[in-house]
Amino acid sequence: MAKDFEASKPIYLQIVDQVFQKIARGEIKPGEKLPSVREMAIQSGVNPNTIQRSYTEMERMGIVETKRGQGSFVIESESIVHELQRSMQREIIEQFVSNMEELGFSKEQMMKGLESYLKERDQDGHSLS
Repeated sequence: MAKDFEASKPIYLQIVDQVFQKIARGEIKPGEKLPSVREMAIQSGVNPNTIQRSYTEMERMGIVETKRGQGSFVIESESIVHELQRSMQREIIEQFVSNMEELGFSKEQMMKGLESYLKERDQDGHSLS
């Protein structure tokens, strides 16, 4: 089940992002064991060294901890998960605002456009809940 990766960003960081998204969505819970390096490499279709680098990076960031002989686990802290969610949200918003500013939209136009989009989405039956 190899995934397509962007050429503009290192694969190990894209894997970090994928794991963080799963944590933020609640698919991986605090304290939960991550797949072994070998399992994750097979799932992702990448070299095990790439996965090891991803796990090391997440550990350096304080999101994952490695227990010798047991594997890598998401840190057992709900506040870390909430901070991860806030950080990811802010990054997405910053990118959105930057893109809109490059197109010449004002703050008010951005807000109206977003509100309009969300209303249309709700009417089409795609609720955010």
